[in-house]
Amino acid sequence: MRNTDETEAGPPARSLSPEERQATVDRLCTHFARDALTASELERRLDLAYAARTRDELVSLERDLPALESETQPAAPPAEAPSSVAVDPRRAAPSHDLIVSIWGSTERKGGWTPARSLTALTLMGGAELDFREAVFATREVSVRVVAVMGGVDVIVPPGVRVEWAGIALMGGVTTPDRTGPSAADAPVVRISGLVCMGGVDVVERLAGESAREARKRLKMERKARRRLDSGA
Repeated sequence: MRNTDETEAGPPARSLSPEERQATVDRLCTHFARDALTASELERRLDLAYAARTRDELVSLERDLPALESETQPAAPPAEAPSSVAVDPRRAAPSHDLIVSIWGSTERKGGWTPARSLTALTLMGGAELDFREAVFATREVSVRVVAVMGGVDVIVPPGVRVEWAGIALMGGVTTPDRTGPSAADAPVVRISGLVCMGGVDVVERLAGESAREARKRLKMERKARRRLDSGA
């Protein structure tokens, strides 16, 4: 005779992996950054996410939330997932690109293809290089900066590694904290040059994400990661 309780309960729910738990935490933080969750509600759901033991419990935490862009299902990517940043070696790309901003501003954004080598010269002006929707023809892009009383803003999506190897003279250079390891095939943006009484600001943001949303998301992701590392 079969056990009635086992028959009604059905097969056991599939256990979840640490990567699925972290992916859910990251998405909840993104919802908070986009004002879909209050701080107290986010804290409550994070507690439930850390206590969850099955994937169904994680999925239930997002059922009433709007779908995030570029997301078709709430499943986490594999631990060794390739980079989500588009790299197409077949795409034609110029060998060099020159941006000059004197008492003005210049932008490169949208679905552009970065040159293998790019020089940005700003004199009492500004330049913005937004790589979030760029299609890379090569996994390595060299950016040479000459900023004199001017600034260069570089925006990259998660997964793109940025390296700085220049000189700042009475100026400043900021690079983002990594929110996770870069994939082995992710593009690398290598920035060099001279910053004199100016600045180079490198930030990491999702496509379509505002600076405010990025700050909120990164703050909560760091807090959530600390809690996860401490075993809370």
